[in-house]
Amino acid sequence: MKCVSWNVNGLRACVGKGFEEKFLEMDADFFCLQETKMQEGQLDLQFLGYESYWNYAEKKGYSGTAIYTKYHPQSVHYGMQWLLGDEAEQHEHEGRVITLEYEDYYFITVYVPNAQDGLRRLDYRMQWEDAFLIYIKKLDAEKPVIYCGDLNVAHEEIDLKNPKTNHQNPGFTDEERGKFSEVLASGFKDTFRELHPDEQTFSWWSYRFHAREKNVGWRIDYFVVSERLMPKVKEANIHTDIMGSDHCPVSLCL
Repeated sequence: MKCVSWNVNGLRACVGKGFEEKFLEMDADFFCLQETKMQEGQLDLQFLGYESYWNYAEKKGYSGTAIYTKYHPQSVHYGMQWLLGDEAEQHEHEGRVITLEYEDYYFITVYVPNAQDGLRRLDYRMQWEDAFLIYIKKLDAEKPVIYCGDLNVAHEEIDLKNPKTNHQNPGFTDEERGKFSEVLASGFKDTFRELHPDEQTFSWWSYRFHAREKNVGWRIDYFVVSERLMPKVKEANIHTDIMGSDHCPVSLCL
């Protein structure tokens, strides 16, 4: 089973940069998107043999997630409120989570909120992280979980080019890194780091200062699985050669 995740930084723009060809070339069983930046009805992009599921932000041109899959799910859930109740209501407005349920596992795509300049959204990010951890732990208690997406955190110093100068910048604060450590301590595995413990490969580069040309990047896009699924993981890769966004796709083979 091949799974791909890609923050496309605006799907309509990415389509203009060859998205459809790349989608078909990668031939994934699950192809997940983050930051689609769309409203319902703005783009009808379907592929033969795939079903698609979309979660749109209420704010136009912002956030949003999607999953294309070759496998019809038992159930589909948008957001976290269906499982967490009213406590998760505040997190339901930005189209950040889609969950597909299958007989043997849950499959999730997620776009984690950015702490933003001046860390003005860090407090909200911490609340979101706490809710999402409760969410995946509840699911994991029923059956194993696979989740992927732009997690907006470089977990360790190896996960970005310049850790010293970026310490306490959005995506590399002690608080954000600590929340991801909590996820890993709760029975989940960062698949790329498990298979490539010493490899420094990035999945996002700023559009400024020719960062991608110079490979001054961050690894903030992940596939995370329940610990008991890790023996089934055959490959976890970062496709730095694929252009079309400020992120590149990441993939998982089970």
